[in-house]
Amino acid sequence: MPRSDLDLERISSRESAEARTSADERGTGDERGTGAQEPGHDAHKPEHSAKLHRGVLTSGAADHLAALLARSVQARCGLVHFVEGDRLRLYGEYGLETPREVIADIPIANSLSGLVVTLGREVVIDDLAADPHGSVMLPKGASRRPGAFLGRPILDDQGTILGVCCAFEAGPRRWSAEDLAAVEEAAQVGTLLITEQLARYEVDRQRRFLDAVLDSLHDGVTACDADGKIVLVNRRMHKLWGDARVPQNLGENATVAGLTDALGEPLGHDDITLLRALRGEKLRGDELIVHGRGRPARHYIVDAQPIIGPDGRTLGAVQAVQDVTRRKRAERFRTCELNVITALADAPGIEAAGPRVLEAIVRTLGWTHAELWLVDDSASKGAETAVIRSAAQWSAPGWEAEIEVPAELPYGVGLAGRAWQAGKPLWIRDVGSPQSLISPETAAESQLHAALAIPVRHGLEAFGVLTVFAGSAENADDELVALMSGIVAHIGQFVERRLVEDLQRQLTRTKNEYLALIGHELRTPLTSIGAYTELLREADARTLAEDGPAMLEVIDRNTTQLRHIITELLELSALDTGHANVHLTPLDLAEVVQEAVDRTREAVAGEPLTIATDLPTELILPGDRKRLRQVVDNLLGNAVKYSPDGGRITVTLRVTGRCAELAVSDTGIGVSPDERDKMFTGLYRTSRARDRAIPGSGLGLTLSRAVVQRHHGTVELVPHEGPGTTVLVKLPLDAR
Repeated sequence: MPRSDLDLERISSRESAEARTSADERGTGDERGTGAQEPGHDAHKPEHSAKLHRGVLTSGAADHLAALLARSVQARCGLVHFVEGDRLRLYGEYGLETPREVIADIPIANSLSGLVVTLGREVVIDDLAADPHGSVMLPKGASRRPGAFLGRPILDDQGTILGVCCAFEAGPRRWSAEDLAAVEEAAQVGTLLITEQLARYEVDRQRRFLDAVLDSLHDGVTACDADGKIVLVNRRMHKLWGDARVPQNLGENATVAGLTDALGEPLGHDDITLLRALRGEKLRGDELIVHGRGRPARHYIVDAQPIIGPDGRTLGAVQAVQDVTRRKRAERFRTCELNVITALADAPGIEAAGPRVLEAIVRTLGWTHAELWLVDDSASKGAETAVIRSAAQWSAPGWEAEIEVPAELPYGVGLAGRAWQAGKPLWIRDVGSPQSLISPETAAESQLHAALAIPVRHGLEAFGVLTVFAGSAENADDELVALMSGIVAHIGQFVERRLVEDLQRQLTRTKNEYLALIGHELRTPLTSIGAYTELLREADARTLAEDGPAMLEVIDRNTTQLRHIITELLELSALDTGHANVHLTPLDLAEVVQEAVDRTREAVAGEPLTIATDLPTELILPGDRKRLRQVVDNLLGNAVKYSPDGGRITVTLRVTGRCAELAVSDTGIGVSPDERDKMFTGLYRTSRARDRAIPGSGLGLTLSRAVVQRHHGTVELVPHEGPGTTVLVKLPLDAR
């Protein structure tokens, strides 16, 4: 096809404000345009299309329409434009020799296609050189070129101009009625094409809005058509399905492995909520649980309903799934905490409360097994000999695996012992792993996996450990650790309250006993002093000469005893309140003990009493020499006092771990087991000593315990083979 003389490039590049004309002017030139709308009409309202992106209207059908237009009127070139604001964008073309990008986007003003938009009607020009509108594309002073133009607006059903269909010819020609009809038909086809594209764009725009809304929801959304084919799955639903494959239709096995209802009953294919909705059910708040292997159960709330068309037929179904695992967990946490508090409320002590507390934890939190361990007070002061003992355990009902719980664990051994040593929570993902603190045999037999151990504290010191186990391996859960820490805090507070209550009762009892005993102990010497003073006052000269010295000796002895009692009471009060000074400096405890033994031997010389020693040559530790000598003297004095018939006293001093152990044993009258703890309470004296009228105030051991405690040690009466008593003192070798 030869090159057209029509300069389309100039048509697309020129602008002219004079391009507008009136209907009367058009009527004087060519009466074939009389059917068009008048100038000034509002048919050109492309507001809805002006906001469209340039990439929206792209269709190969527009090029076919341009070709059909050109061929139907036997023109050299056919164009289809789309109105976009105050510009025309090329939609389809045929026979265009000018590069497409040159006229791809041109202003409505100063173009023949724009003239169609401006006039709002058909424009017919048989000879551009002779027609007054032919100059709209010519530069100033340029001669007119031959050519012909035929254009018609593309209108929607509201009469709004969407675009332009036009044909160009290289030379003058007379456009026939058939040509006008062909262009009109092309414009109608253009209306269909553009409105279809706009409709597709609108559908796509709404779909994108819907997708964005659905993907931003916290609920998982799934929809199916009437045949059960899955047509919509939002992003959240894909995440809820996890690694499982999302089914393509409800005819497949669309159930999730481990899916149950709220009561734990497994759900089959017919129980699928979306399928139930497709059958006409409306579901609100149905609870589902997914029990995954190796991970905690997940809880979901489902709403589902059918999609009904305007004719009443079911078009499909939709469901919304909300993950409420965190909410359910929070509810279980609150229930567990309430159950633990309730279990502790009526229990007399931690040993009695232990099983009920563990049952509350296992049942409400879904654990498999739980244990409560308590530090053995009698062995907890030295790390090498300290142990933690099993106080209670509870397993989930129906758990068939054998769970062997040792009676005790040494300090730092096993899960409970290590948590006690670490002083912080320990989470084990799988106790069956090689790095676990539990033996592989025990883990295999018990079928336990995840474990959590948390120390139970009383003040700053741990007095026990709570351990819980799960039947599957689980990663550390900070929320669960926080909950369990709160539970052990309740246990610690319970123990503190019970201790306070016990101390209050003990204080009241001790106060009464103390007043009675001190009244008795002080009254006895005072009675003797008063009686002998009265005798001296009433005695004559002869009596004074004969009996006076003996009476004065009795008065002096009782006065000394009274002074000693008062001194010990003041010392004990000062030590208990912290007013007495205890200076810890390095000293040789072996030397202190040897000096006390030597003095005691001198005091009992000539009596049927043997003192044997087993002392090291040197034992250095931090202590107050005067106070510790007072303790050793008290222990040796008691051993001598409670061996009135003679016997053997054994004094041993040795190092065990990081502690020094001083033991003083005798073969005297001994102390009954139920009185051993009472021996360290103020003014308490064993019944055997009272029966034998052995003198003493009962303050020696109480004062000794106060001194030892100020040295961060312990003192106690330990089991003794045969008759007699053994007092054991433990003192740390390191300064604290």
